[in-house]
Amino acid sequence: MELDDDRFPDVPAVLTHSTFSQKYREHLQNAGILDIRYRAQKLEDGTVALPVLKEKISVSVLRELMEAVAPGSSCRETLIKNPVLSKRARVQSPAQKLRMDLCELLEHHGILWRRNLEHDLPHSWQRHGDLVVLSGDCFCDPLWKQLGMELWVQVASSLGVKRVAKQGQIQDDGWRTPNVTLLLGDDGWVEHVDNGIRYSFDVTKCMFSAGNIAEKQRLSALCCSKETVVDLYAGIGYFTLPFLVHAAAAFVHACEWNPHAVEALRKNLEINQVSHRCQVHEGDNRELRLEDVADRVNLGLIPTSEAGYPIACKLLKKKSGGVLHIHHNVNCFLGKQGLDAEDAEEKLCSWRTLAWRKWAESVEIKIQSMLTEVQGTPWQTKVLQVKKVKSYAPHVDHVVLDLDCRPLSGL
Repeated sequence: MELDDDRFPDVPAVLTHSTFSQKYREHLQNAGILDIRYRAQKLEDGTVALPVLKEKISVSVLRELMEAVAPGSSCRETLIKNPVLSKRARVQSPAQKLRMDLCELLEHHGILWRRNLEHDLPHSWQRHGDLVVLSGDCFCDPLWKQLGMELWVQVASSLGVKRVAKQGQIQDDGWRTPNVTLLLGDDGWVEHVDNGIRYSFDVTKCMFSAGNIAEKQRLSALCCSKETVVDLYAGIGYFTLPFLVHAAAAFVHACEWNPHAVEALRKNLEINQVSHRCQVHEGDNRELRLEDVADRVNLGLIPTSEAGYPIACKLLKKKSGGVLHIHHNVNCFLGKQGLDAEDAEEKLCSWRTLAWRKWAESVEIKIQSMLTEVQGTPWQTKVLQVKKVKSYAPHVDHVVLDLDCRPLSGL
C-alpha cells in the first residue's frame, strides 16, 4: 500500500547519553523544540534519541545543550527510524481513526491509497444516536464502490454507530424533504432530545432544525397556560412541542402538509405525553377551516411565511386579538460604501439591524391592512421585537418578528 509519500517518515532527533537525556528533554520542551508527537527512543548503547522539530534544531541549539544545559555532555543530530507515536498522539479524533481504518481496509483489498482520497473522506457529520448522516460530498470516488457494503460496515465501526446514511440536496417539493439515503441499517428512525423534549423522526424523510434551539428556548419561557396557539408550519413539532411541554399552552392546533412529518408529529405528541392538548390538521393550511380561536399564531416557515399571513389574520380572536410570531430570511447586504477596518463590525451590525427593522415595518403595515380587511373592523399592530434565530447564509439572517395585533374596538 502506498500512502501520501511516507506513512512513517524518519523523525529528526538529538542523540545524547541517557545520563543527560532528562535535562535535554526539559530544555527542548520548554524551548518548543521537542516533537511531542513521538516517543524518545532508547538505544542499546545507553544513548537516547529525543525527537525534535526539524525547522527548530540548529548548531547553536546543540552547542547550548552541551555547554549550558548539561556541561560536559555531548550530542549530535540523528534520525529515529520507525518512530513510535507518543501516548498523547495516539489519542485519535474520530476523523483520524476513520482515515486509518479505511487505509487498512484498502490495503487488505490490495488497493493503493491515493492523495485525492484524502479530500474524499468525511470530516464532519450529523449524529443521531446510533446513526450518522454523512455529507453529500464524501465517498464520491468510484474506487469506494469496489468495497461494496464492507465500506459502510467499516465506517459504522470506526465512528461507533450501527447505521449510516448520506445527505443529498434538499428536494424542492414544497415539503423540503431531505434527500438522505440509508446506506447501512434497516430504517432511518432516530430520536433526538432537545431542551428536554424528545423528537422522533425518519432522517430519510424529515429534517431536524438543530439551529433553532435558541428560539425554541425563548418560546418555552413564555407563559401560555390560558392560551390557544396555532402552529401553521408544525413539521415534526419543532415549536409545537415547546409550546405544549414548557410554555404549557392550553391547546395547540398544529398544521402540517408533509405526511411523513405528520406521522412523526403524532408520534412525538404521544411520547411527550401532550397529545390530549393538541389537534393535528393535515394538509394545506390555506384551506384550514378554523378562525377566531388563537391567542398566538406561529408562522415558522423560511425563507418566508408570507403565504400564511391571511389565514393567521383569520385565526386571531376577533374580540381580543393576539401575537403573531413571523419567521423570515432577511437579506442584510447593503453594500460596503464608506466602510473601513476600524469601525467595520459596528457598521455591519447597524446595517443588519436596519434591514431587520425595515422588513418588520413593512410586514406590520401589511398585516394591519390585512386584519382590517379580513376581520371587517380596524385593528392596531405593534412590533414587540425582532430577534435573530440564526444565520441562514452570508448576508442572510433568519429572524422572527413578534407582532402584537389588537382590534381597536377591544382596546
